[in-house]
Amino acid sequence: MSAVSLQANLPIVLAGPMLRRIEARRLVFWLVGSRRLSPVLRLSVDGGVEYPLGEDCCRVIPFGRHAFLHLIDLRLEISLPLDQQIDYDLLIDDDGIGHWAPHLVHEHATTPSFVLRSRIDQLLHGSCRKPHFPANDGLLCADRLLAADPKPEQRPALLMLSGDQVYTDDVAGPMLRAIHQLIARLGLFDERLEGAIVSDSAALYGHAACYYHRADLLPALESNETLRERFFGGARKPIFTSANAENHLVTLAEVMAMYLLVWSPVPWELVEPQMPPLDAGKIDRYRLEETRLVDFRAGLPGVARVFAHLPTLMIFDDHDITDDWNLSAQWELTAYGHPFSKRIIGNALVAYMLCQGWGNDPRAFSEVLDKAEALAATAADDNHLDSTALDGLIDRLITFNHWQYVMPTTPALVVLDTRTRRWRSEIDLQRPSGLLDWEALCELQQELLDHPSAIIVSPAPVFGVKLIETVQRVFSAFGQPLLVDAENWMAHRGAAQVILNIFRHSRTPGSYVILSGDVHYSFVYEVLIRHRQQGPKIWQITSSGIKNEFPRRLLDVFDRLNRWLYSPRSPLNWFTKRRPMKVMPRTPEHSKAGERLWNSAGLGQVFFDTEGRPSRIFQLNANGTEPTEFLEQRDDQPDGLPVARRV
Repeated sequence: MSAVSLQANLPIVLAGPMLRRIEARRLVFWLVGSRRLSPVLRLSVDGGVEYPLGEDCCRVIPFGRHAFLHLIDLRLEISLPLDQQIDYDLLIDDDGIGHWAPHLVHEHATTPSFVLRSRIDQLLHGSCRKPHFPANDGLLCADRLLAADPKPEQRPALLMLSGDQVYTDDVAGPMLRAIHQLIARLGLFDERLEGAIVSDSAALYGHAACYYHRADLLPALESNETLRERFFGGARKPIFTSANAENHLVTLAEVMAMYLLVWSPVPWELVEPQMPPLDAGKIDRYRLEETRLVDFRAGLPGVARVFAHLPTLMIFDDHDITDDWNLSAQWELTAYGHPFSKRIIGNALVAYMLCQGWGNDPRAFSEVLDKAEALAATAADDNHLDSTALDGLIDRLITFNHWQYVMPTTPALVVLDTRTRRWRSEIDLQRPSGLLDWEALCELQQELLDHPSAIIVSPAPVFGVKLIETVQRVFSAFGQPLLVDAENWMAHRGAAQVILNIFRHSRTPGSYVILSGDVHYSFVYEVLIRHRQQGPKIWQITSSGIKNEFPRRLLDVFDRLNRWLYSPRSPLNWFTKRRPMKVMPRTPEHSKAGERLWNSAGLGQVFFDTEGRPSRIFQLNANGTEPTEFLEQRDDQPDGLPVARRV
């Protein structure tokens, strides 16, 4: 089949539009087409106005013969109205969204819509969305909320995704099979692989070890050691430390195809995943994963509707790139010290920049987008990306320090990069790095000065479960932080001390809300500075995961032991870095035995009062049960048991 006839059989739009950053005079959309498009945006403002999206506001970057990323950044001369529903349409070849993507339109509407809120009085947030995890998709909670057609002032101001939007290091066999079929169907760019057993991407896709045995494709050294043996002495967790890394994505094409398949139902219409030749022991696993992906695929129209209606902001965590990404200085030295492992990590970072990072703050990415556009041009002749250009872009992104961003909202929204700007240990390279280095912490303090309140997005909780942090500290002391994912704010003395001092600073906000994910369970803490009447009030609100959960019995044990060992009167509290603060857990409404950790896939929902303080906090449960509210604690009763009450 010729390239022309193939393109004629492809949908015009493969994914999107996804509504990203919106301001009174700015609209940012993300879209992927099967060819270069010349869209026209129509807004229901002042009787209807149209904006042709030409080169001045729509940047097109191809990543395959029939895959074109459209980055739309429209500046408006007249401010958009606040707290009003604005219907919009995207005309392509004179056809609107209702024609080429009817799944994006709710039954009660004819086009998608959005609301530009005057202040953040409600938001949704979550992290950790693994397609083949056996739980419903939490993003569908947002779709159900919007399907009820709430009044404009009752819509969430935004959807905040705080990490692990994709899992490049934990991929189901049927998903990888679909990825490879989509690569072939769209002609996604190939690449050559230095330092690997396979010479290029085509050899990788056709190799006998491609499915469930990718560890065998890691580069061999002269001593015939794999990366696992060289980097960590044969430790259970190698440089690619996910326990399920047998299908770890390698090429840029694989990661880009993954984004399309987890964000849109359209690419699934182009593939028919069939089981590849597998070892007998992997056949049952493949079939189990196949059944789990059926429900995931069925929910994708609703997920795409959410992205088309809610402004969506994002920040990475480790699984967006690879498990334990930049956990320690030793990890970084080994991972970036070999061309193949560096390429694997770099490809995921390039894809993150194109699919997630750019839409948060387009102004910060002009230089790297120029490099990405130049890179795409190198594949024009033979469909192979130039290795030198790709490595140059990866080198630039590894040192890039503008992933974090601040939204000019009320209250201020500050989103932290806790992955690349780390405070590395100079004494012991194996010790966990601080989640922000000194320079980034100073910048954070400057951003917070003189704000009455602030919302901080930290992928990992600043105030976590003390018992779990203690276990991680013990393993780190014995040089094994990778075994327990020792990534918490308190794991590095310097970073922990500075972040706590920022909270205590007299000119930083009087109230903080910290939104986090990462841990695969949800909880809420209220934190007070001891011995300071005018000290700030802090709320640590953690919602995780969107489609992931913690092992249930193990979490119950941790929850119970944590309540016993770190009760308010326990002397163990004196050995924590948080002893100058009083931490008060909120109890989930449906808790049966006083549990403070809620283990259910879903989405967090937070309502704020006029002073930027949370008034009500919910976990919307993906399983369809009633939302779980985190209830405030009253003073202890005579029996010593706190009693929860509604706020």
